[in-house]
Amino acid sequence: MLVYGKNVAREVLNKNSIVKKVYLKENFNNEEILSLIKENNNKVVYKTNEELDKIVNETTQGIVIDIEDYHYKYFEDLKEDDNANFVVILDHIEDPRNFGAIIRTCECAGVDYIIIPNKRSVEITASVFKSSSGAVVHQKICKVANLHNTIEKLKKNGFWVIGTDADGENYTNINYAGKIALVIGSEGKGLQPLLKKSCDQIASIPLKGKINSLNASVAAGIMIYEIAKTR
Repeated sequence: MLVYGKNVAREVLNKNSIVKKVYLKENFNNEEILSLIKENNNKVVYKTNEELDKIVNETTQGIVIDIEDYHYKYFEDLKEDDNANFVVILDHIEDPRNFGAIIRTCECAGVDYIIIPNKRSVEITASVFKSSSGAVVHQKICKVANLHNTIEKLKKNGFWVIGTDADGENYTNINYAGKIALVIGSEGKGLQPLLKKSCDQIASIPLKGKINSLNASVAAGIMIYEIAKTR
């Protein structure tokens, strides 16, 4: 996978085991990144700025890194992790910018695992790396075949499952103590009815303006940090 941009590069180079090759523009002069490259003894190929941009069809800020594809975790990893008490489930998020932003928030807030479905959902791509500012390399993400079945397994494993929807209880009135699995709906459709029915509780973020919904990543950020207060 080819990832790009200075913020992504810093995080990726600090996890050097996944780096295959570094492409730099000829006059690249970011001392912090150059120092990491030297320290890691990474293989470097120099290109013109135009050549770099053509590699990924994006503005690269002078650096592109070839890394191993993201290795998803298994649900069994989560089940066997005694320290996991905060999980975020994404119900078919399709926008890579939303996904990247949510990953970044999860990593910053100390979310233990993110769970996504293995179909009809955005995957880890260069765009997601960029949107997450490289947080992807630090976040555990599981792919599962069936979100409903996964929720039922989490409940049996002691998790209290909280969905997000417009007709729920004010999110500030909910007790988030214990093991929490937060379910965030997709950008256009919100929570699937079956998943909503599977949740133990539905949280709602009050809206006072004329727009009737929040961006998925913004709603996720509000909920994640409300829950993080109890960690």
